[in-house]
Amino acid sequence: MSTDTRLGRVRTELRSLMILATPIIIAQLAHTAMGFVDTLMAGRVSPQDLAAVALGNSIWVPVFLLMTGILLATTPKVAQRFGAGEEAEIGPLVRQALWLALAVGGSAAALLWNAEFILRTMNVDPALITPAMGYLRAVACGFPAVALYHVLRCFSDGLGHTRPSMVLGIIGLLLNIPANYIFIYGKFGLPAMGGVGCGWATALVMGFMLIGMLVWVKWAPYYRNSALFAHFEWPQWPVIKRLLSIGVPIGIAVFAESSIFAVIALLIGGLGATVVAGHQIALNFSSMVFMIPYSLAMAATVRVGQALGRGQPREARFAAGVSMAAALGYACISASLMFLLREQIAQIYTPDKTVIAVAATLIIYSALFQFSDAIQVTAAGALRGYQDTRITMLLTLFAYWGIGLPVGYALGLSDLFGEPSGPSGLWQGLVVGLTCAAAMLTVRLARSARKRIRRAA
Repeated sequence: MSTDTRLGRVRTELRSLMILATPIIIAQLAHTAMGFVDTLMAGRVSPQDLAAVALGNSIWVPVFLLMTGILLATTPKVAQRFGAGEEAEIGPLVRQALWLALAVGGSAAALLWNAEFILRTMNVDPALITPAMGYLRAVACGFPAVALYHVLRCFSDGLGHTRPSMVLGIIGLLLNIPANYIFIYGKFGLPAMGGVGCGWATALVMGFMLIGMLVWVKWAPYYRNSALFAHFEWPQWPVIKRLLSIGVPIGIAVFAESSIFAVIALLIGGLGATVVAGHQIALNFSSMVFMIPYSLAMAATVRVGQALGRGQPREARFAAGVSMAAALGYACISASLMFLLREQIAQIYTPDKTVIAVAATLIIYSALFQFSDAIQVTAAGALRGYQDTRITMLLTLFAYWGIGLPVGYALGLSDLFGEPSGPSGLWQGLVVGLTCAAAMLTVRLARSARKRIRRAA
């Protein structure tokens, strides 16, 4: 194959990837921006409100990612059926995924409602527990709705239609801002709730997004061949079991990464509101930056899954490689900007100079792990397209919990390597864990791709 032909293939695949990924990127940024708005508006009330929202986020976001990770099994299954031209089989599959969403969403909501023991176990400042629990219980009310929304979104993404989640994400963000204002400051006869009001605004937006996606899927013509709403079906355990066999490892893998950040927030919860607030700023901005490689990973799942459904394993491997290269190119840009503008980034969130100093230091470590984070998440997304999730889960657990967290704890909170360095040491552990995950998942992806190609031959 000539160089021009190879470059032409890369450009074509990159264009197809970005057509899928761009709406997902916008949707994910809009979703993450809701957390940014919550953090920003709570921070303008008081450091205590900001710390309460930070602690609440450190619990509900990992639970949310575990829940949505389980439901992500819908995407590769829909993508492979669509690639194989088996659209009639998609509707029954998604109907069972909706039943799974009800069960998982309700369980996640119950966990959040009773999460006070987590805060107490981690010795969080007692003054922060009541507002943090108020925020968590408000968010919990929206979890069943957002679980159902996520299945419908995965259904749409698997078909290659990513625009609905983008549009609804933007509208949800625009709704979240005035809703925050109303609940935080007590407008239209409502009591002023402070940071707790951010939770009610988030739950309201979750309900709105479900309604919007239901309407879209019901009336848009490109969903009709799947016949999702053709008739009612009760839960069918064999189908749900197959979804769980793919989804549970995905959920645990996603949870393993996100929960590391949550555990770090809880470990430093006893160091005072200033340190917690600085950590939350660095984490919130890092989460926003992470949404672009995460979105590329979701698009990679679709591209790989559809190629495998068409019986083209070499095209699937090529799509995975282009996705990895695109994510790495983005990481070069994001890491450079975060390092150079770290203080200006922190100043967006708060005028408090002490909090700015803590956040700016932690943003340096966030810039360092941009490369490994982009590689590992995109490799994991491509592996989901192969429906190779169990080994991915084990590798992720080992990297984050077996390497990253112990190293971070030893550096930050113990005297094993000298004077404890506090939050900086914990974030150094993140760099180590993410780097190990990137290396192992890249090797696993290469092996999965070769195995599928040999099987086809």
